[in-house]
Amino acid sequence: MTQISGGQLVARTLKQAGAGTIFTLCGVHIVDIYSGCIDEGIRIIDVRHEQTAAHAAEAWTRLTGIPGVAVVTAGPGLTDAVTGVANAFRNQTPMLLIGGQAPKQQLLKGGLQELDHLSLMRPITKTSISVSDTKRIPELMTLALREAYSGRPGPVFIEIPMDVLDAVVEQEQVEFPANFRSMGRQYPDPALIQEAAEVLDRAERPVILAGGQVWHCRAEKELAAFVETNGIPAYLNGAARGCLSGKCSFFLIRSRRHALSRADAVMIIGTPMDFRLAYGKRIAENAKIIQIDLDYSELGHNRDIHTGIQGDAKAILSQLTSAVSSTKRHLSWIEELRKIEAALLEKDAPFLDSDASPVHPLRLAREIRDFMAEDAVFIADGGDVVTMSASVLTPGRPGRWLDPGPLGTLGVGTPFAIAAKAAMPDTEVVVLFGDGAFGLTGFDYDTLIRFNLPVIGVVANNAAWNQVRYGQMEKYGRVKGEAANRLSPLRYDRIVEAMGGYGEQVTEPSQIRPALERARKSGKPSLINVMVDPDVFSSGTKQQSMFK
Repeated sequence: MTQISGGQLVARTLKQAGAGTIFTLCGVHIVDIYSGCIDEGIRIIDVRHEQTAAHAAEAWTRLTGIPGVAVVTAGPGLTDAVTGVANAFRNQTPMLLIGGQAPKQQLLKGGLQELDHLSLMRPITKTSISVSDTKRIPELMTLALREAYSGRPGPVFIEIPMDVLDAVVEQEQVEFPANFRSMGRQYPDPALIQEAAEVLDRAERPVILAGGQVWHCRAEKELAAFVETNGIPAYLNGAARGCLSGKCSFFLIRSRRHALSRADAVMIIGTPMDFRLAYGKRIAENAKIIQIDLDYSELGHNRDIHTGIQGDAKAILSQLTSAVSSTKRHLSWIEELRKIEAALLEKDAPFLDSDASPVHPLRLAREIRDFMAEDAVFIADGGDVVTMSASVLTPGRPGRWLDPGPLGTLGVGTPFAIAAKAAMPDTEVVVLFGDGAFGLTGFDYDTLIRFNLPVIGVVANNAAWNQVRYGQMEKYGRVKGEAANRLSPLRYDRIVEAMGGYGEQVTEPSQIRPALERARKSGKPSLINVMVDPDVFSSGTKQQSMFK
């Protein structure tokens, strides 16, 4: 009989699930997994911090649709990964975290890095499981992966004690589930589809707000068809950016606040009514709301709705397109919103072309936009500078925008870049960092360099945590308002240079594009350090409810 170790069982199960890459930081409790991955031809990308591994796993899922996998050791290895898992949980991103544990035979004795991992992970995962029998590793891993994709998607956690992982069992005694989850889509009650269609048929000022589930469900074609067929103005949120092209005549960006406040019908697809919508208060009081979501508990959360439809965005939009019978093109409504768009663009125009020094953040965003390849992956990692840039930087294709999401986690930029370039080596990857955000995981540029993953990074360096700084100054004045939120104007470019990458400092707007071109030409992981004006704040930062 053929014998097989726990680590080999892990690797074989991952391979069967389509996971050809893991992100990890080494630890004695998990080394048998590496042995198994080598045997099964699974790529091992070792990073400098477990938070990076978890963020990279989330990004892998978001980009590829294949479950991203992070493998970390016990104790501090697991606690370091918590932030990345929590971010995936708020983003409804399925991913698998595998954690080591002290040997089962030594539990509760005070072993090295022993900790109650399950209690720690349960609040931020769909399920958390400890494996006590080596033969059950494939069964429990596939159970967890099935749970990750069911209903509201999210991360899952598997703990494997060291002696369970290292143990050898007879291969013939192990069952490998092959078809362990349904690949079908969840279709709703036809009566609800008809009810939503009737609301849209009667509407004079309808609006669509599409969020991350449109991309998760790969519903970008259905969304475009629905918008074009029915002539309804549409706005994109978070991971849905790129799901409508600039050629779509009903896709708008800057007029969202006005549109929601004037709408008589709003269809929200796959995004919660959280702080980004002022918990539903940004929508007109008398508007009829149609809410579509994979998660039943999000329907009607924070704001009463007219029609709530649980299900897959791709399936629902295909049904709605044929159900809506109105021939209205809402031309006057569209014209009203386009005038708002034009006025807001005109207001920003002087800043987009500003020659001021320090650099205006909008000028930096415009330069990046004009430089990026159409199919580039754009990653946003920062506070105020990212908020400001969102109206300027529009990805050219679906799935090409990565930001932290509603948890507001900083430090995702480098991990997301590692995953993006590893998953899509022939696609350009561009990252816009705030200087505070870069400081959190920037040392993982070492990983980009070791694995020859040439991404182009840009730090908007205002030597401050500027999103916090604004609200703090508004509340306390400048003296108290700058406590604990100022940074040094560090040469982050030189740090990357010292690691073996390409770095360059920029102080004038005219220097931005040439620096970006040199970074691309270098063929190395690169970082352009751009000194931006610390006293310019985005309208989004100024309008956030927490500052009121």
